Amino acid sequence: MTRKPVHLALYDTFADWETGHATAHLARAGYEVRTVTPAGEPVTGIGGLRVLSDLALAELRPEDSALLILPGADRWDEGDDLAPFARTARAFLDAGVPVAAICGATAGLAREGLLDTRAHTSAAPFYLAATGYAGGDRYVEADAVTDGGLVTAGPTEPVAFAREIFRLLGVHDDTVNDAWYRLFHDSDPEAYAVYAEATAR
Repeated sequence: MTRKPVHLALYDTFADWETGHATAHLARAGYEVRTVTPAGEPVTGIGGLRVLSDLALAELRPEDSALLILPGADRWDEGDDLAPFARTARAFLDAGVPVAAICGATAGLAREGLLDTRAHTSAAPFYLAATGYAGGDRYVEADAVTDGGLVTAGPTEPVAFAREIFRLLGVHDDTVNDAWYRLFHDSDPEAYAVYAEATAR
C-alpha cells in the first residue's frame, strides 16, 4: 500500500530550523514530503532559505495527506494572513488526519479554537493567553504534547516535536523512537548503537 504524503506548510518568515528533523527522517522512512504555500508561490524563511511550492493551500485536501506540519513564522503574530492555514488544520483534524504545529503556529491554532479542548504546549502559557483562547487550563509544561491527533511544541524543541510526529505516524517502535530522541536531543552515544542497528534492518 502506498503511503500518503506528508504536507509541510510554508509561508514567508517560516522558521526553517523547526521542522528539519521531522521532514528529513520522515523522508528517510519512505514518506514523500510535499510543500504547501499560500498560493503555490516560492516562499522565504527567516534564514533566507527560499523554497519552491508543490501545491497551493487551496489545492490541499485532508484525504490526500498523512499529516499536515505547521512551522512557526513571524507572520503568525502579525495579523491574520495565515488564518487559512489554521482553518485547514481544523479541516484535517475534523477528517481524522493528524496535524503538528510548533512555535507560532500554536498561536494560530489557539485563535482557531483548536487548543480549547486538547492538551497542548507552546513557547509559554502567556504567549497563548494573549490570543484570548479558552484553553489555558489544558496547557502542559512539556517539550511536546500529542492529544486528539494534534502535536504541539515550543520553538526550542524541534527534536521532541519530531519524536511525537514519528510516534503518531508509527515511523519507529517505542524503543527506536526513544533511542532516536536520546541521540539527537541528548547526544547519548549509547543511543546511536540502538538506532543504527534498528534502521539497518
